[in-house]
Amino acid sequence: MPQKSLTDSAPERATARTTPPAASPKRWWILAVVALAQLMVVLDATIVNIALPSAQADLHFSDGDRQWIVTAYALAFASLLLLGGRIADLFGRKPAFLVGIVGFAAASALGGAANGFGMLVVARALQGVFGALLAPAALSLLNTTFTDARERARAFSVYGAIAGAGGAVGLLLGGILTDALDWRWTLYVNVVIAVAAFAGGWLLLSNRRDATTAKLDVPGTILVAAGLFSVVYGFSNAETHDWGSPLTWGFLIAGAVLLAAFTWWQTRAAAHPLLPLRILLDRNRGASFLAVLISGAGMFGVFLFLTYYLQLHLGFSPTKTGVAFLPMVGALMVMAQLGTTVLLPRLGPKTVVPLGFAVATAGMAWLTGIGVGSSYASAVLPQLVVIGVGLGLVMPSAMQLATGGVAAEDAGVASATVNAMQQVGGSVGTALLNTLAASAATDYLAGKDPSSKLVQAQATVESYTTAFWWSAGFFAAGALITFVLHRRGVPQQDPEAAPVVHM
Repeated sequence: MPQKSLTDSAPERATARTTPPAASPKRWWILAVVALAQLMVVLDATIVNIALPSAQADLHFSDGDRQWIVTAYALAFASLLLLGGRIADLFGRKPAFLVGIVGFAAASALGGAANGFGMLVVARALQGVFGALLAPAALSLLNTTFTDARERARAFSVYGAIAGAGGAVGLLLGGILTDALDWRWTLYVNVVIAVAAFAGGWLLLSNRRDATTAKLDVPGTILVAAGLFSVVYGFSNAETHDWGSPLTWGFLIAGAVLLAAFTWWQTRAAAHPLLPLRILLDRNRGASFLAVLISGAGMFGVFLFLTYYLQLHLGFSPTKTGVAFLPMVGALMVMAQLGTTVLLPRLGPKTVVPLGFAVATAGMAWLTGIGVGSSYASAVLPQLVVIGVGLGLVMPSAMQLATGGVAAEDAGVASATVNAMQQVGGSVGTALLNTLAASAATDYLAGKDPSSKLVQAQATVESYTTAFWWSAGFFAAGALITFVLHRRGVPQQDPEAAPVVHM
């Protein structure tokens, strides 16, 4: 159901029907700038994780505090994404993009220079704040810059590949920087990337405000920010406490109530909704949002627990662990290009996205065959390639469909919704898989000698394979849900829906 821009006049609409919108001559350079900015945001989800032990030893904080280095970023990023997307729509994507880059780089520099735990947590939270402004601005720039169907597919194949593979690249880069330099460079590296992205954005982008008649929905912003904060915080507490803790179920209930109130406000009371209902009503778009959510949850079964297995059982260094994920990254990038430019235009999302989930399910199920004495070449490498093929079909296609056909004045908030789904999915997946893995290890040790190193090792592997089975279950559910929800046929993009931004 393509959306019409509220700002288009009748003569402009008549012209759009007869004359295809002119493509920006700088569009491929813009793609490079947007890709750099997206890489910076996505890297931060995992690049710091590998450096945490080194940072902990340097700054002398406890194991319990260590979780807050990750959680502070996730809380700020997830809760402010919709606000960041709407700011880009209301005040222009160029200033939102540039302010997001500068703020993210400054927060990264602050974190790299941290002299204590508190300073590092504040820096990570500020990274999340500016990332919530930068990420939707970057994605919406793609949506409004590329209007030709084939070129748009190619652009989203690049963006989706970065979104899907960025976590693995973060592991590699984090390992290299930590081993060769210092943990602080996992944060300082963002400054280097930001300089190039800012220069390109300043030179190539021009400001355009599409939502000129809309106003910021303050009550909606407060409700959704508080709701998303509560959900992510509740799932984070499930990792560090347990599901019976009031800090877990209390915040999860509060989040559900706040998000329900936000939904009511958007549909019944808001004069200028933060998340217009027209964005969610399209079946293909709704299915794509769910696909991003499920992918985010299931991917942690690969990145988190496989990282543990490679380092603790196979003895890989941080750098070697990152290199071990590269075959998956390569498969994902190849299939991202093939899926969005060849398969999706010919077969449609009802075939491509469920197929990708099915392939990822098979890869995850295959990965459960790891053991204490397994080798990387036979028990990990081919499985990673299969998983990469599956996710390469899902992620870029889902991101393209989730933002396709959206009116230009809604491009920022639609893009923010994609990022929010990925972030919430990751938080849900981390909490659930950690809990299930811990329970599996405890169950395995029941009635056995816990002092035996072999028994302990096998219990740990049992926890990993349990997480892999559940990740396979997530992907299988994604295959079923997207097959049911996606419409048949190939979606057609209305050239009026996202008019080109002339740079």
